[in-house]
Amino acid sequence: MRSPPLIRVVFALLPHSLVLDWAGPAEALRITNQLLRAAGQPERFAIEFASPSPDAAGSVGITLSGLSPLPTGWDGPAWVVLVGLPGHTLSVEAPEAQALLHWLRGLRFEAGRLELVTICAGALLAAHAGVLAGRRVTTHHHHLDELRRTEPRCEVVANRVFVIDPPLCSSAGVTTGIDLMLHRIAQTCGEVLAAQVAQTMVVALRRGPQDPELSPFLAYRNHLHPALHRVQDAVCEAPHQDWSVPRMAQVARTSPRHLTRLFVEHAGTAPLTYLRRLRLATAQLALQSGASVTRAAEMSGFGSDTQLRRAWRQFGLAGSPSQR
Repeated sequence: MRSPPLIRVVFALLPHSLVLDWAGPAEALRITNQLLRAAGQPERFAIEFASPSPDAAGSVGITLSGLSPLPTGWDGPAWVVLVGLPGHTLSVEAPEAQALLHWLRGLRFEAGRLELVTICAGALLAAHAGVLAGRRVTTHHHHLDELRRTEPRCEVVANRVFVIDPPLCSSAGVTTGIDLMLHRIAQTCGEVLAAQVAQTMVVALRRGPQDPELSPFLAYRNHLHPALHRVQDAVCEAPHQDWSVPRMAQVARTSPRHLTRLFVEHAGTAPLTYLRRLRLATAQLALQSGASVTRAAEMSGFGSDTQLRRAWRQFGLAGSPSQR
């Protein structure tokens, strides 16, 4: 029986590339090869690190040396992986960035042959190279508007861990690159092996393409109001407690009416809606860990199974709590 083809995975790095963007996915591929060897099977991935220059400083100060030149020929299936860079915007004025963009423009991406994987602001590099037109793509939430401006011909998908639109796979960045690579490993080598890789990496919960990038525990926090953050911290720490608007107002040291005004103005939601979202997220985690619907309702602060099911429908979650 013929062995499956070896997939060449080229991490194309620029100076100051975010280390976690490439190191986590590369480790997932290395562990996959390790597990395959241990099972007496051939490796599936050949990992390379390429750059316009042989040396490049990483985002945390370490210098990578001995980097390969950007490939000019392809023999067999391959993935090109583009990763993010520090900063709220991405500059492509440096000679190394220009060389990378020129190289990308010469590639012809095709599903099953030469595929593109972007992590974090790597999607912006692809956008500047003009290879995202007509594609669905995501990136880190800080770069969504920048991506829309850079390539208005692509469909930018917000608040997703990763998006698959062959021959393009894009992720929101940082740890989501690991989620995306685990998904690709599952597609290539099977779910069982991908689960073994996740266990080896101590990835407790693999996220999929429909999962949101921003957890409800992190959402509604894009403001600088200290009293409101104080309330949100308290509710996040114990969403199961008997919270009411007056009790939240005591934490904020303000009136219930003023607290409601603060929530709407700075968080864009009402206090009790925020509380229900957190309780629902807590219940989802409990259900995923094997808790019954009744136990999940108790742990998250819902008064009954009925209240949990009502909140589930209110916020448009698929299926029902008992199906999780």
